Amino acid sequence: MADANPMKEIRVEKLILNCCVGESGDRLTRAARVLEQLTGQEPVYSKARYTVRSFGIRRNEKISVHVSVRGDKALEILERGLKVKEYELKSKNFSNTGNFGFGITEHIDLGIKYDPSTGIYGMDFFVVLGRRGFRISKRKLLPAKIGKQHKITKEEAIQWFQTKYDGIVVNEA
Repeated sequence: MADANPMKEIRVEKLILNCCVGESGDRLTRAARVLEQLTGQEPVYSKARYTVRSFGIRRNEKISVHVSVRGDKALEILERGLKVKEYELKSKNFSNTGNFGFGITEHIDLGIKYDPSTGIYGMDFFVVLGRRGFRISKRKLLPAKIGKQHKITKEEAIQWFQTKYDGIVVNEA
């Protein structure tokens, strides 16, 4: 009966692609170009929160680049990313709030042609799942809480992944 309810249907709200280089400068600019090629959107630069001398980064130095993708483009990029992972994720990749993420080591696996001047970059995929009605917690006027029955659990997210993508979830202890 719950399957017949359109409000219970799980969908992808957004896909966040993050490419952390760990330093500012030319490598970060090239990573931004890779994300722009992949998504067709201009990426946003992220700054370091504090100085870590062993990593060689300073506070407020731009060290990574990310982009949020929504709609059909997000589903298409997610499909390519899961194909690289061979539709196999660990159970610890899923959060308790029903979102999941994974990483890939080489961006050229996504179908982008290798360019020697750019190099090879790895990136993180993070998928935010949602249902109809989740907007009530984000809206400006009369924001409300999402009920316990309507929230997405880790088990529901795993089941959605297995049915939608015929994925395999490995339970690693």
